Amino acid sequence: MKKRIMIVDDSVFARKMLHKILTSHNYEVVGEFESGCAAVSEYKNLNPDLVTMDIIMDGMNGLEALNQILSIDPFAKIIVVSSHNNKDFIELALQAGALYFIVKPYAKDHLLQVVEDVLSVHVR
Repeated sequence: MKKRIMIVDDSVFARKMLHKILTSHNYEVVGEFESGCAAVSEYKNLNPDLVTMDIIMDGMNGLEALNQILSIDPFAKIIVVSSHNNKDFIELALQAGALYFIVKPYAKDHLLQVVEDVLSVHVR
C-alpha cells in the first residue's frame, strides 16, 4: 500500500516539485494546501502518513499548523521543508514536534531518504 503524504506550501512551484518527486517514487499525495489553516482543517479527513510543511505562509504559519496538527494527532509525522534556514526557525520547528527540517533548495535524493526514514523508523 502506498504511503499517503500531504503537502503544505504557499508556493505552487514547490508543491508541484514535491508532488512530482513523491509520486514518481510510489508515494500518494492525498492533499496539497497553500496555507496552514487549510491543512489543519483537512488533516483528520485525509489522515496522511506524513506531512511536508513550509514555515512561512500567509495566515496560519507552518509552526502554528504543526502545533495544531499534533494536537489533533500526537503521532503525526511532519517534516518541515523551508527555504528559511535560520537556526532559530529550525530549533523552533524541531522543538514543536517536526521530525526533520529540510532546507530548500534540496537534493531530491536527500528528500526521499528523509521521507523514507521518517516513514519507516520514526514512531511517536
